[in-house]
Order: sequence, then C-alpha cells, then structure tokens
Amino acid sequence: MDTGVKRAFRFRFYPTPVQADLLNRTFGSVRLVYNMALQARTEAWRDRQERVNYTATSAMLTAW
Repeated sequence: MDTGVKRAFRFRFYPTPVQADLLNRTFGSVRLVYNMALQARTEAWRDRQERVNYTATSAMLTAW
C-alpha cells in the first residue's frame, strides 16, 4: 500500500582520474548527440513544418 511518503537519497561520488576522464568524455559525447538531434528536429520544423519522431531520430543516430 502506498502511504504517499517520498524519500530521497543523496550520494557522493569520488571518481578516480581515469573514471573522471571517461565520464567527461561520455558526457561530452551525449551532449554532442543531443545537440545534433535537437538541431535536426528544429530545422525540420522550421524549414518544412515537419515533426521528427523518436524512430526517425533514432535512425539518424545510427547514421551519425
């Protein structure tokens, strides 16, 4: 039974220099891909009034 109580936990992470480098590279890649997808969707709407759905965006990701 749900009592409506919500809990939150906070964790602190102290990565090693190797882990920090890998995390920075991963987040940089994620940011790049997100921005590319956002640009493609924005241009499609601005230029052609066309909505680009998840499936089309996923296909673009494969091509990239």
